[in-house]
Amino acid sequence: MKIKKDMIVKVVSGNFKGMTGKVLKVIPISQRAIVEGVALTKRAVRPTQENPQGGFSERERSLHVSNLMVLEGDDASRIGYKILDDKSKVRVSKRTGKELG
Repeated sequence: MKIKKDMIVKVVSGNFKGMTGKVLKVIPISQRAIVEGVALTKRAVRPTQENPQGGFSERERSLHVSNLMVLEGDDASRIGYKILDDKSKVRVSKRTGKELG
């Protein structure tokens, strides 16, 4: 997968189009990612000793990686691969050609 943990991404389609955030978790089997502050949903929480009241908490849902693009400065960019002279493969931005960390 081209999206990795801790990358800053922008949602380019769907209900959350235009929102940006940091990737918290990547789920490669289903090709989904959880992005901080995007796709929030409310979940019921049972009362516990730490939280005797119970109630509702907000959590992030996963988004399909096809709806995400990497942010590079203010612009969203696709990701490609480039083979270097020493036969190592690095990820590069399709927009600028710069290597991504």
